[in-house]
Amino acid sequence: MTRRLSPAERLASAEKDLLLDRLAEQSEWSQFLVEHAVFQFGLANDTFSANSLRDVLPELGHGFLGAAINSLRSAGVIEHTGQVVPSTLDSTHGHRLALWRLSVKGLLIAEQRRNRAQQTRPAA
Repeated sequence: MTRRLSPAERLASAEKDLLLDRLAEQSEWSQFLVEHAVFQFGLANDTFSANSLRDVLPELGHGFLGAAINSLRSAGVIEHTGQVVPSTLDSTHGHRLALWRLSVKGLLIAEQRRNRAQQTRPAA
């Protein structure tokens, strides 16, 4: 038999759920922006880690960095190089971070974007 929640527990849970729903709505756009930043950083750099991305993202983006990297990895846009680097955050005590690169799929996406951009440019 499950334990019944007290009114205080129900209210606390409901408020938490409401806050999480609100955060989820607001965070979709922020995560998309961070995903786009990670993709662009991958285009400009052979390899990258969360360390290098934290240096170029505004503070707000730091909270979405792990989710953005995981999303791009799951989609096959970036891939792990098999190497790790120590974190530069003092709070992580040198925890190891993956080194990433654009995958073949990511490079194909970039090429398709380049081609579309060239086709839509007016002739000079």
